[in-house]
Amino acid sequence: MSFLLSVALGIVTVVASFVIWTVLDLTGIFDGVNELLREIAGSESGGFDLRQFASLPQVLSFATIIAVVNVVLLTALAMLSAVLYNISSTLVGGIGVTLTDD
Repeated sequence: MSFLLSVALGIVTVVASFVIWTVLDLTGIFDGVNELLREIAGSESGGFDLRQFASLPQVLSFATIIAVVNVVLLTALAMLSAVLYNISSTLVGGIGVTLTDD
């Protein structure tokens, strides 16, 4: 179950990064940042293009790498926590829940 939830979270990460990058591109944030950096650095510098540094394929590949690492780590941590819970409930006796039908 934790593996499936981790995969769903990974898919959400990749899709969210695509949507955020697209919104930033459509609203002109990249152009605004480029213009701000051009004003700060001066016109004699070669210029800095944020779209070359953070292009869509680079952002999506980074998000995919992060998603894969999250899937592995979250699955391993969930398995470890389930093992620790089972060991502690065996030692302590667990919690007894009684359900009645009234």
